Amino acid sequence: MQPRPPSSAIVVGSGIIGAASAYFLARRGVSVRLLDASAPAAEATGAADGAVSVASKRPGPMMSAALEGVRLYGQLADEGLLAGAFKRRSTFIIAASDEECTVLASHSAALESAGVKVETLSGDRLCQTFPVLSNQARMAVEVHGEGHAIGYQIVHRLLTASGITVDRDTRVEGLRRDRSGQRVTGIDTNRGRLAADVVVVAAGNGSATLLGLSQVLTPRKGQLLVTERAPTLNAAMPGAIMSGRYLLSKGSQKVGYTPPPRGMGLVIDPLVTGQFLIGGTREDFGDRRTNDIEAVSRILCDAVELVPGLASVRLLRSFAGVRTAVIDGLPLVGRVPGLENAFVATGFEGDGICLGPITGQSIVQLICGEKPSIDLSFFDPARFGSYGAAA
Repeated sequence: MQPRPPSSAIVVGSGIIGAASAYFLARRGVSVRLLDASAPAAEATGAADGAVSVASKRPGPMMSAALEGVRLYGQLADEGLLAGAFKRRSTFIIAASDEECTVLASHSAALESAGVKVETLSGDRLCQTFPVLSNQARMAVEVHGEGHAIGYQIVHRLLTASGITVDRDTRVEGLRRDRSGQRVTGIDTNRGRLAADVVVVAAGNGSATLLGLSQVLTPRKGQLLVTERAPTLNAAMPGAIMSGRYLLSKGSQKVGYTPPPRGMGLVIDPLVTGQFLIGGTREDFGDRRTNDIEAVSRILCDAVELVPGLASVRLLRSFAGVRTAVIDGLPLVGRVPGLENAFVATGFEGDGICLGPITGQSIVQLICGEKPSIDLSFFDPARFGSYGAAA
C-alpha cells in the first residue's frame, strides 16, 4: 500500500534546503512548522555565491544530482515560481597552467559523458568569445545551460508561495521519541514542545549537535567579494568565470579528496545588477564570520590577473559565511538511522544553492513513499552508522 503524505511536519532550519522541503510538503497539503534558531537564510544560504552549476561537480552522484538540480530550477522558473530569480547563463572554466589544462581536459570529458553540453575554446576563438580575459587564459571550457540564483531570494519565493511563516529564534533542543524508540513524536525547543508526524532536520551545522554528528559534519568557511556596478565590463562577459584552480581547490576530479585547511580558488560572476561577485576560499580555520586582508588581497589580485578590466572597478564589500561539510565529501540526505519518520538533509558545503530545490523535492518524495528525483542511496546517512540523536 502506497504511504500517504503525513498530516503534519516540522522542518528544522530555514535555509534553502529547509525552505524547499517545507514548500514541497505544503504543496501536498501537509501542515508545516518551519523553525530556525535565527532567521530565514541567515547562515550559509545568505552568504553563498549563488551558482546553479554542474561545472565544478565531481563525476558521479554529485554531478548527476546537479544535473537534476539545474533542470528543476529551469522548470520552476518557467512555471513562474522562480521567474526573474533564476538567471540562465554559461560557466567558463578557465585554465592558466599546464596542471589546470590537464585537469580541465579530464573534467570536460566527464561532463560531456554525463550529458552536459560543453565546448572547448582556445587561441583566437577564446579571445573572440571572451575578449576581456588576459593572455594568462590558455584554454577554456564553456559549460552550457547553467545559472545563478541568490539564495535568500529563492528562500523568499519558496516561503511566500507556500504561505509559511518561519518560527524565528526557535532553538531545537532534542527529538522526542515514542516508547518503541523508533519513531519521533515531535521536538523540544526553547519555546516548548511541538508535535508532528514527521521531522526533517535541515539545520546545517546545527544538525551536528541535534543528531550527534559532530564527528561527521564540519564547518567550512568561505570568503566572497562584491564590486560596484561596471555595466560595460559586465556586458562584455558572456558568462561566469571559474578558474581551473577552483577545480583543484575543490578536488572535483578526486574521489575521497580532503581539501587543504585553506583552499584558494577563483570565481567571477557578472550579476544582473552590473556588479561582480568574486570568490573565494574554502577554509577550516579562522574567524568564521569575518574577512582577512590576506584572503581578500589574494582573491582580488587573481581576479585582476585574469580580467585586467577589474583593476578600475571598486570593491564595495567583502563577507564571509560558513558552509556545512561532510567528512567524505557527500551530503547527508535521507532517513535518520533508527528512526522511521525523521529525515536529515545537510552537509552540502558549496553545493547547497544548486541542490536546494531538488533535495527538498526528493526528501518529500521519500517521505511520501515515492521514488526520489535523485538517487539518494549515495547520500544515505546510514553510511556513518547509528546516530546519537537527542531524545
